[in-house]
Amino acid sequence: MSPEALAQLIFDIATGLVESGKAGDLTIDQIPAVEKLAVMRPKDRAHGDWSTNIAMQLAKKAGMAPRDFASLFAAELEKADGIASVDIAGPGFINIVLDSASAAAIVDTVLEQGTTFGTNEHLAGQTLNLEFVSANPTGPIHIGGTRWAAVGDSMARVLEANGSKVVREYYFNDHGTQIDRFAKSLVAAVHGEATPEDGYKGAYINDIATRVVEQGKAEGVDVLSLPRVKGDDGAEGDSQQREEFRKRAVPMMFDEIKQSMKDFRVDFDVYFHENSVYESGEVDRAIAELREQGDIFEKDGAVWFKSTKYGDDKDRVIIKSDGNAAYIAGDIAYYLNKRRRKHNPADVAIYMLGADHHGYIGRMMAVCAAFGDEPGKNMQILIGQLVNVMKNGEAVKMSKRAGNVITIDDLVDAVGVDAARYSLVRTSYNQNLDIDLGLLASHTNENPVYYVQYAYARSKNVDRNAAVAGISFEGADLGLLDTAVDSELLAQLALYPAVVTAAGDLREPHRIAHYVEDLAGKYHKWYASERVVPMKLTGAEEARDDADEIRLAKNPEPARAAARLKLNDAAQQILANALALLGVSAPEKM
Repeated sequence: MSPEALAQLIFDIATGLVESGKAGDLTIDQIPAVEKLAVMRPKDRAHGDWSTNIAMQLAKKAGMAPRDFASLFAAELEKADGIASVDIAGPGFINIVLDSASAAAIVDTVLEQGTTFGTNEHLAGQTLNLEFVSANPTGPIHIGGTRWAAVGDSMARVLEANGSKVVREYYFNDHGTQIDRFAKSLVAAVHGEATPEDGYKGAYINDIATRVVEQGKAEGVDVLSLPRVKGDDGAEGDSQQREEFRKRAVPMMFDEIKQSMKDFRVDFDVYFHENSVYESGEVDRAIAELREQGDIFEKDGAVWFKSTKYGDDKDRVIIKSDGNAAYIAGDIAYYLNKRRRKHNPADVAIYMLGADHHGYIGRMMAVCAAFGDEPGKNMQILIGQLVNVMKNGEAVKMSKRAGNVITIDDLVDAVGVDAARYSLVRTSYNQNLDIDLGLLASHTNENPVYYVQYAYARSKNVDRNAAVAGISFEGADLGLLDTAVDSELLAQLALYPAVVTAAGDLREPHRIAHYVEDLAGKYHKWYASERVVPMKLTGAEEARDDADEIRLAKNPEPARAAARLKLNDAAQQILANALALLGVSAPEKM
């Protein structure tokens, strides 16, 4: 019996107690929904398989003492199939022990559902627009963007496992000063001049500049002979040559970013160009809509959005006094585009932003509210924290190609895609993260991704050995999965669906990593204790006082061996399912 099935049973009992007049003043509408009922795994195994505090939750509403109310639940629970015993502890906790067959029923459920086990339709009918990475196309993806790539892609997988439609979106920043600085840096590099004060450095700048010149030659364009214009600061001005570099280099850089993402197992459904909201007139239309509803005013020659009306700490300039649009102008139009676009309009727009974007939240939530949407519901903003890359206890700061940052390709080259993705997802994105290259490259149990993948590989080796020994599922008696380590592993399997639901609702894919590490730990313990393929006891083992226990572990009868094989394969399936949500492979051999 799964925690979900127990929650349903508890809900039905509560409803029945109300309908029979045994629940005092409690009414049916005061009973929490099934998905809100807490069915927990007790920390102390002696307290049972599962525990609930339902009586303590509802006793006051019923006008009864918690232990008295708990006794009513206990009496009904004891009548249910699959429950071996019920105990009331402390102020009214209800501890439940399942019979072994009921506890083991999860095995057949997992094996029957296979790759779909743990998925649900909890978020069905919702289209979630998930915008992540969205780095400027002015250089390779740095380590912060790499974290968002891993977290964002895993987030999308988890949300889809909960039934939602997810649109993975990359916001292509191709409008603004960053692109101008990028082009200036390329021109300076190709002419052997100093990098502009606010420009970009690194070997990649020279690489791209050279490729632009070569591409131009191949097309009959002598890029270096195009006119140049120097600004007052001596840097490259708005010249024909700079424009040629911009026009050619930005697509080159973006192609590199796309390839890095693909190699990292991250694909996007939409690549949205920032410049498009200006060229299409969407910025002007969005401002006009705000003006029509009285949310625009003019002051000091600029156009302002009355964002304080919607909870922002100050009003925002959207068109500067020089006539140029402020960043928020594009953001306003982009949000409307997400919500109103013809194909896959977003019910929920989720923005995944870097650590320097905290000040962005208030103004964007004001935008959401100004258009009649609910901040925190239709718009959700997640802020990720910094990543420090360590090796031998010291920070790694320099990239061979990018110069002053560690890039996605640097990390993958150092530890591989699996270790890189796993290490970046397993910690909550709103915490700073230190990752150790030496640890992630190691094949030891201290390396968390190795520890989990090794559990899966071990389970596959059990299958191979069982096949050689002629052991299959035939004749399995799941009721014989009755040892303490069986129970621990079975309970961990049963927790998986609830973890997937929570990871989706809370937007926390790291919960999947925490779960799968716990599962791997319980599987390794089970593997070390109980054999599927029988092994005869040695003479010394036969002579021991605990020979019967050793025999049970090492030399199971056929029905128990077959049941253990099924348990092995159920654990294997969930290991694979969980790793897939993290975008990490499940190797059959290591």
